[in-house]
Amino acid sequence: QVQLVESGGGLVQAGGSLRLSCAASGRTFSSYAMGWFRQAPGKEREFVAAISGSGLSTYYADSVKGRFTISRDNAKNTVYLQMNSLKPQDTAVYYCAASRTYTFAQARYDYWGQGTQVTVPS
Repeated sequence: QVQLVESGGGLVQAGGSLRLSCAASGRTFSSYAMGWFRQAPGKEREFVAAISGSGLSTYYADSVKGRFTISRDNAKNTVYLQMNSLKPQDTAVYYCAASRTYTFAQARYDYWGQGTQVTVPS
């Protein structure tokens, strides 16, 4: 079992930055690929970014490429999402998730956090 707790969400003006954190329980954190997903009001949850267990490989949705950076600290059992140049369309609840497979497919993620709200007013 892996428990995930996100933090760092909030309200930020367009063009600003936020860093989300996701703390994981358990001793096998480095064996899991980690992903960030988001769900905007009235929309389906969508993939944002993924990072392999070692941290050497990352993958991004086109909508955030060049603005968001996913990283992890396996010694701290934590994954991060640095979000820069935020836009109103980035407004959503952001979720971190853990998977045994490095993938962007939501169905392959076994463990999910409760989510953290990010709001970028227009």
